[in-house]
Amino acid sequence: MAAGYLEILRVRHAARLLAGTLVGRLPSATAAIAVVLFVRAEGGTYSLAGALAAVYGVANAVGQPLLGRLVDLYGQPRVQLPAALVSALAMTVFALTGVEPLVVAYAAMVVAGLFTPPLEGGLRALWPVVLRREEQVHTAYAMDAVAQEVMFTVGPLLVTVCASLWSAGAALVLLNVIGVLGALSVVLSPPSRDWRSAPREAHWLGALRSPGLLALLGSFLFVGIALGSITVAAVSYADGHGGDAVYGWLMAALGLGALVGGAGYGSRQWAGAPERRLRVLVGLLAVCYLPLTAMPGAVAMVLLTALAGVFLAPCIACAFIIVDRHAPSGTVTEAFSWLVTTFTVGASVGTGLAGPVVQAGGARWGFAVPGAAGAVSLLVLLVTGRVLAAPAGGAVVAASPENDPNRAVEPRFSSGDRA
Repeated sequence: MAAGYLEILRVRHAARLLAGTLVGRLPSATAAIAVVLFVRAEGGTYSLAGALAAVYGVANAVGQPLLGRLVDLYGQPRVQLPAALVSALAMTVFALTGVEPLVVAYAAMVVAGLFTPPLEGGLRALWPVVLRREEQVHTAYAMDAVAQEVMFTVGPLLVTVCASLWSAGAALVLLNVIGVLGALSVVLSPPSRDWRSAPREAHWLGALRSPGLLALLGSFLFVGIALGSITVAAVSYADGHGGDAVYGWLMAALGLGALVGGAGYGSRQWAGAPERRLRVLVGLLAVCYLPLTAMPGAVAMVLLTALAGVFLAPCIACAFIIVDRHAPSGTVTEAFSWLVTTFTVGASVGTGLAGPVVQAGGARWGFAVPGAAGAVSLLVLLVTGRVLAAPAGGAVVAASPENDPNRAVEPRFSSGDRA
């Protein structure tokens, strides 16, 4: 299982790019919990903490595709590093001024979220340049999805450790400094400096002019809703089955399931079009959410939650391949950023939707929401099957190192029936 990942990490620049991207994304991955801890330490209410975290999340969702488009137009270093510096500076201002005056706190959240660098989309644009072989790129997408689960598991732990050792404000500043160093490591690497987007057709819609990409985004909105709603339902369940400790185990199990599923998915090459495979994976994801409504005892529930997470990372990894196939030429970073934004917005909607459902019908109905959202996601894929079956454009041959060692151009693979 690990052999394919180790082969990729041995490729020149691959480990540096993956590690730099993960470190660079620590501020955004930990922002919600870091902001909540800081606001509470400053004497603010949970309502204020939630509002500030939500403003950051919305600004992040808006900024990712916009910055992604700028990366496609002007290259990675000229966009990623300045954005990381501005975002970190805004968080530092927030940490130094606190929650008063409120206008400064909210402005800092808007700027920090809006200028969060699109490192995730940038890495996926670099994989075809660094790895060259199509099957390696697909394995890298799976490894990327697994690494995300590790980051979202370790990140909150780092925040709480830093806050307990020093202060919540120090944790905010430290994590953002570390994030800038991660972004710096990426943009100073030769692949990032030399990367250029493929020629693009001028169009105000950018990546969104692709019908296949729109279909995928519509489906993944509901995958995000499923993930966001399960976290709220789990809180309600834990309240009656052991409290915060049980909730922690449930969330850890969800991440562990995704880790195992992603590792297994990336351990082999898959025949057939990825669009058809995604329908199967999303269907399995929806089915695995359904047993949660049985709400057994805590131990059994932890196991069911792990099962519910198994197909999440494979769905994400498969979606990466489809984005690459359907993104119009010259918009690959923007397209990947739209997937990140859609998933994030979906998770926020799921969190907001599950709250009233749990309030009205209890945890059992709350756990029904992710199953229903997964079913709608599958329905979107089925209805748009014909659109998804027609990838955008033809292949663009990558510039080879032998022909031009100083310029890395975004390659597009003609995937055929291999994915």
